[in-house]
Amino acid sequence: MFSKILIANRGEIAVRIIKTCRKLGIKTVVVYSEADADSMAVEMADESVFIGAAPAAESYLVADKIVAACRETGAEAVHPGFGFLSENAGFAERLAKEGIVFIGPNPGAIKAMGDKIESKKFAAKAGVSTVPGHVGEIEDTAHAIKIAEEIGYPVMIKASAGGGGKGIRVAWNRQDVEEGFPAVRAEAKASFGDDRIFIEKFIESPRHIEIQVLGDKHGNVVHLFERECSIQRRNQKVIEEAPSPLLDAKTRADMGAQAVALAKAVNYDSAGTVEFVAGQDRSFFFLEMNTRLQVEHPVTEMITGVDLVEQMIRSAAGEKMTFGQDDLKIDGWAVESRIYAEDPYRGFLPSIGRLVRYSPPAEGPLLGGGIIRNDAGVREGDEISMFYDPMISKLSTWAPTREAAIDTMGRALEDFHIEGLGQNVPFLAAVMDQERFRSGKLSTNYIKDEFPEGFHGAEPTSFQRDVMAAVALSMHRTMTRRAAPQLLRNDWVVVENGERRATRVSNGGDEFVVEFLGEGRKLRLTKVDWRPGKPVFAGVLDGTAFSVQVQPAAEGFKIRHRAATAHVLVLTERSAELHEKLPPKQAADTSKMVLSPMPGLVVALDVSVGREVRSGEQVAIIEAMKMQNIIRAERDGVVKAVNAKAGDSVAADEVLVEFG
Repeated sequence: MFSKILIANRGEIAVRIIKTCRKLGIKTVVVYSEADADSMAVEMADESVFIGAAPAAESYLVADKIVAACRETGAEAVHPGFGFLSENAGFAERLAKEGIVFIGPNPGAIKAMGDKIESKKFAAKAGVSTVPGHVGEIEDTAHAIKIAEEIGYPVMIKASAGGGGKGIRVAWNRQDVEEGFPAVRAEAKASFGDDRIFIEKFIESPRHIEIQVLGDKHGNVVHLFERECSIQRRNQKVIEEAPSPLLDAKTRADMGAQAVALAKAVNYDSAGTVEFVAGQDRSFFFLEMNTRLQVEHPVTEMITGVDLVEQMIRSAAGEKMTFGQDDLKIDGWAVESRIYAEDPYRGFLPSIGRLVRYSPPAEGPLLGGGIIRNDAGVREGDEISMFYDPMISKLSTWAPTREAAIDTMGRALEDFHIEGLGQNVPFLAAVMDQERFRSGKLSTNYIKDEFPEGFHGAEPTSFQRDVMAAVALSMHRTMTRRAAPQLLRNDWVVVENGERRATRVSNGGDEFVVEFLGEGRKLRLTKVDWRPGKPVFAGVLDGTAFSVQVQPAAEGFKIRHRAATAHVLVLTERSAELHEKLPPKQAADTSKMVLSPMPGLVVALDVSVGREVRSGEQVAIIEAMKMQNIIRAERDGVVKAVNAKAGDSVAADEVLVEFG
């Protein structure tokens, strides 16, 4: 077994690997860029080595710097995590020449399966059913258009070295290929240092199901069942679960057998994932193989009890696998939600900044039988950089049944508090509450189907309205008792998003009782956990436990329970009457402006003063977190002013172009 391992990665996966190494008694070295100098991984590792500037191409993607760090620290092996150099066969070969062990599959397996183009060629030769497409590199945009029209729209433009949702676009017509091909090539070059592109048929309403495989250097290969990864946005997974609600025992066995056969054919000897696109009828086609650890590996660990990072290390050290296929069983159900620094209310665009507040739910077993796990590489006060993936953490829950695992996730998301940047917790909570998700009727079109006009939160249910009213009344009473006890009274009007509800409140022992006048109902709020200034209010309303996010507003409180948000006022009858007479606020007119939807770097600005622009025409390209986003005009007009240029850094809502 190794005595010291170097981790050639950052963020939550670096922290994850450190935890397993500690369990095995292995010392760790972490490499870091300028942006990660004060990171959690650097703090946790036994040693750390600086390797360059923030852009990955100048640090995490430079093999020479990784090798030099191994030489400097005496690290015997390198765990690449995922992304960066994790599927780079040349890097694995370089380490072997230097006498350093690569904790991953052998270079031959990486070459055969890690490269998306080569893997399809190999699968076709092996008789594996694959998605129709062009197996080969694409020369330029004209070549891409020719191939796309031969295959038939829609098609998927993909980076050969891609992964993690980067370097991928769906093209529905010729214009999409013209714009998407150069964008994918640029993303591929920036993220993976490899701009080779291929095109395949895009199968509509598919499900994304993957099989986890594990091999050793003695010819043993097993599969650890499947993960359902169909909830995606921008072709990147957002919610995963294991097992899949689609598969029956026969389909699971068939997919697993095919994945194992494919792995054995290339002498696979580490953790890897064989990805399939599946139809609702349980038909499935080989898509690609990721020759590395997957982001969503925690859900597999939770249903099998196998530490995949540990098994990768043991395999790399030459140890024989101590279990076989018959020893592996599915125990319960696990769900993972990726917590991203992105604004779901603005099309899931990246939102960089500092974690002013970061308070995840408590990890470990719950009284009801569930388990909460949170894989994170950040702490309160850390900054989410524009240079890397916008992930904050991965929240996973386990329970004996799928319904219970989803319920546990919903409650865990309620307790997750983040301030300082946009984040997708409300969206994740909304999905957990949707009947379609709970029924297991999933597809990769889920977000597009369920949120066709984008995500705008959810209307409060009757229970949520009761919670918000009770919380606002309780907070108002606590704050009034402290600041002006002479103003305490029992009768109040609660106004939730403009709707009035007459109430009467009283305290009885440990209970706070709310009576809704005219509704003939009384609710009891107990086990309150809140004090002024605390951003999360927890309690039990008539026997149902809940947590809500709270913050003072100009008047009253802003309260969010899962995906439902309300501005709640607690007023006297006279104040409520006067409040109704206030004129509504008018929103600023931005119809003649093109605004940057997020902070980022201006890659291109394609208009000039005096130019006539049509609605839908490309105006600019903004890059953030390795993604290029095309900004289009929303109306016809003549350009009056251009306020930025290529190379500029811009903030969210900064005016790029003004129309006359």
